[in-house]
Amino acid sequence: MKRCGLVLASAKGGIPVLAEKVAGGPIKGSWWGHKAGQEIFMALGELGDDPDVLFCRLVRGKVTLVHRVLWAPLAALATTFPAGALDRVIQEHTATGAHHNTVELFPAWMPEDVAHAAAASMPKDAETAIRAFKAGRALLDGTA
Repeated sequence: MKRCGLVLASAKGGIPVLAEKVAGGPIKGSWWGHKAGQEIFMALGELGDDPDVLFCRLVRGKVTLVHRVLWAPLAALATTFPAGALDRVIQEHTATGAHHNTVELFPAWMPEDVAHAAAASMPKDAETAIRAFKAGRALLDGTA
């Protein structure tokens, strides 16, 4: 995930999609019903437990996974994103199997070192860092 930087959990949005990578190709309909559904669920769960992966709604309001390497550049550009785009989404599955999301507002979730790096970042530097990842370098292509 560190080399990937930024991926969507399952929706389409112009960047790689984790569910499709795990499934080995495009998914028609919900990934829950796909034969790789359990593997996708496990992959999302593992990344959800990783303290260096942020789940937010950055890309088109869809669940987006962002590695810590991009947190400071994104935070430096926070005012250019829609409200709530950088809020942390914590996905939980209850004992009954229900799905529940908790939201932790930006910048409350942000570690102090990331906040300092964001404050020290020039907007142009932040844009360059993000553009490099969005250009698709090593995004879930098997080399990440």
